[in-house]
Amino acid sequence: MSDTGKTPPLLEVRGLKKYFPVRGGVFNRVMAQVRAVDGVDFIIEQGKTLGLVGESGCGKSTLGRAILRLHEPTGGQVLVDGKDFTALSRKALVAERRRMQIIFQDPFASLSPRRTVAQIIREPLDVHRIGTVEERRQRVIELLDVVGMGPEVRDRYPHEFSGGQRQRVGIARALALNPSFIVADEPVSALDVSVQSQVLNVISALKREHGIAFLFISHDLAVIQHISDEIGVMYLGRIVERASVEALYRDPKHPYTKALMSAIPVPDPTRKSQRIVLGGDVPSPMNPPPGCPFHTRCPEVMAKCRSVVPETVDVGDDGASHVVACHLY
Repeated sequence: MSDTGKTPPLLEVRGLKKYFPVRGGVFNRVMAQVRAVDGVDFIIEQGKTLGLVGESGCGKSTLGRAILRLHEPTGGQVLVDGKDFTALSRKALVAERRRMQIIFQDPFASLSPRRTVAQIIREPLDVHRIGTVEERRQRVIELLDVVGMGPEVRDRYPHEFSGGQRQRVGIARALALNPSFIVADEPVSALDVSVQSQVLNVISALKREHGIAFLFISHDLAVIQHISDEIGVMYLGRIVERASVEALYRDPKHPYTKALMSAIPVPDPTRKSQRIVLGGDVPSPMNPPPGCPFHTRCPEVMAKCRSVVPETVDVGDDGASHVVACHLY
């Protein structure tokens, strides 16, 4: 419990940063830093999903891995039920990590081709020495049922399955330790559209029936809208806008969010969409521009944007949070 008497959120990220050093020269010294994640804040409550969207290279996957300490954060905090996850020792981290798992993007690369389905799903139980041999065998059967697969597939290898089936195996592995929070790193981007819907339905059922919280990373706005309770829009290592799904799709505030929304296909041939085309490329995170990181491509840029970093302000109404980092507000 916090000092105010309120129950802390399941996951709270405060000012999280992840910089990667760039080395060079005769002595292999650090010449620069790639600011992959540059000060990110958000909260995810139990049973809720935060969808994270942005262009390729904006730092989405790095953020997810930094939260789980697969990449050690450069700065900031990750609080799990009020406990500082970033301050845990290696020994304490092993035990705490049972509650936090990841579903990887590529179902073809994330499963060992030399292990059977049963061995892959059972591995977390083996590592943490949970249950007897018979209990682990039963747990594998239960998990296969949860993701819509039968016990007859236990002795098959990953190459015998389709992409969607492999991703289901990856989801089952992530569920083995009964986690409270899962990072889903573009789990459907490598799948056909028909298979995507199957995997998304599995994830939705897990959230609804087991109360699991998700950070769902994707570049597909239609997928994000379907799966999320709240959406964060990421640009150059920072979240520039965050709001509920309804608020963001009804009234996007940040010029970058508006440009992303304008690219969504309209399923009506009689309606003409007003596409906002952004000029130039995303700046390098090794040498980000001064001021607002988006000012080099922004159609509404002002003189202030080129020198002053915008503060994050809450522009929501009726008590609903809608935060945006832009000088227009």
